[in-house]
Amino acid sequence: MSFLSIFVTGLFVVATLVLIVGLVRRIMIYAKVPAPLKIATTPAPTTQGGVVLRLFREVAFFESLFKSNKWIWLFGILFHLGLFALLFFAAPHVEFLHDRVLGFGWTPMPHWAFILASELAFAGLLILWLHRLLHPVTRLLSDADDHIAAILVFFVMLTGCLALLRSFEPLRLTHLFLAELLLLYFPFSRLMHAFTFLISRSYTGAHYGRRGVSA
Repeated sequence: MSFLSIFVTGLFVVATLVLIVGLVRRIMIYAKVPAPLKIATTPAPTTQGGVVLRLFREVAFFESLFKSNKWIWLFGILFHLGLFALLFFAAPHVEFLHDRVLGFGWTPMPHWAFILASELAFAGLLILWLHRLLHPVTRLLSDADDHIAAILVFFVMLTGCLALLRSFEPLRLTHLFLAELLLLYFPFSRLMHAFTFLISRSYTGAHYGRRGVSA
């Protein structure tokens, strides 16, 4: 095993630890958020139902994004579904999770499905990023964090697709290295919404459920 391979393997452990510590820290911050002020009227007995309903509407439908911009909602769906398929069902990833992380695996998707998922993910990401760059409102609201995250994700996906040529070891290591940089960057960026949106949407759903509304 070359020095570069050893370095990349060791960096994966460090990046994973940083991600876990960052996630725990963010959850602790959310746990300290004070509860909404009590309202004078009798609370509606739908707090748990509000949580479940809100999570379903956001996870299954991306409702907030749908209300704001239906085209961006569509490409957001394409990007997230494509990326999810690549992360958990691409054959190299299933093999990696089996050998180095979980100790077990599952049936990977066929090559044609990998190509389709890649195209959906790339199309979704590029359209979302162009919208962020060109739309007058999102351009003003965006900062370096948004662009760094998009660039990192793009090159992780690009090198991952190219790394299917497993005979070229440096390219595979480049993909792993960029993925590890993304893991290291994750806790310090808005990408953490991939984990924390469930908490924030649960909080919102509980609040609305307590008030007896469905907004």
